[in-house]
Amino acid sequence: MNENQIIEWLLKGDVAIQYQVYRDLLGDDRKDLQQKIAHTGWGKQFLSKRNPDGHWGDRFYQPKWISTHYTLLDLRNLNLNPDNEIVRESIELVLDMGKAEDGGIPLGPSTLKHSDVCVNGMFLNYASYFNTAEKKLFSIIDSILNERMPDGGFNCRTTRSGAKHSSLHSTISVLEGLYEYKKAGHKYRVNDISKALKSSEEFILIHRLFLSDRTGAIIHKDFLKLSYPCRWKYDILRALDYFQYAGSKWDNRMEGAIGVLQKKRNTNGTWNVQAAHPGQVHFTMEKAGKPSRWNTLRAMRAIQHFKTENYGQQMR
Repeated sequence: MNENQIIEWLLKGDVAIQYQVYRDLLGDDRKDLQQKIAHTGWGKQFLSKRNPDGHWGDRFYQPKWISTHYTLLDLRNLNLNPDNEIVRESIELVLDMGKAEDGGIPLGPSTLKHSDVCVNGMFLNYASYFNTAEKKLFSIIDSILNERMPDGGFNCRTTRSGAKHSSLHSTISVLEGLYEYKKAGHKYRVNDISKALKSSEEFILIHRLFLSDRTGAIIHKDFLKLSYPCRWKYDILRALDYFQYAGSKWDNRMEGAIGVLQKKRNTNGTWNVQAAHPGQVHFTMEKAGKPSRWNTLRAMRAIQHFKTENYGQQMR
């Protein structure tokens, strides 16, 4: 398929895909399509699984992946209308449960002393996207920034096993959250947030998105698998999608990851979902091993973004 045919194929998908294709690949922010996400397809299905008490699953974080937390993250990634009252009400219910001693969101009654920086990053992502009042996020910002490590990134294991080196998993979740908070126009500790964004991005780039900064070896083979939804897990496409969303300029240290991504492209121009993260789901959006509209959209918008920077010149 040529690019126009791939676009046509993408536009036959769920309305959430259609909306993001128009916005990100065709430069047309179709708000009429965004309004439909809550009332049809995947968005309607997620919302229909909400319990009468305003939560999903058994509680905030369990079970994976049908808990309130991961459902809210899925809805944010669909790009549901940010003013959706149902979602905003559920976020308020989470906040009403109270904070951990460190100011973050507790995973449950047994985690009231220390929260999890990955979850705080993901929570900040969807809470900021769905227009949660800034003052309700102050303690979460404090909790996240207190976790920044000397190497510039984050690791949720610092409060468990005393990790000394940042994690790509944790760092990408925090990056997404801090960027969404800043994008919302919030000002609390904005200079500290800018520094954390810069150092966290550099942490990923130092590792060329998937390689050891000491040996040059692949850190983990799963970083090269294109899974979706990503949940809390890192992979190169999630990183590249973050960098395009943040409007980052091309960095030569991205070249290896872009090369891997290009090699994973099917002969018809699409990308597959390579694997699904084990766990319960509300429903399956796309089957593993089959062409994926999610991954094709995400890959195309990353490549398109960097071709507007220096990557296009690199390829010529």
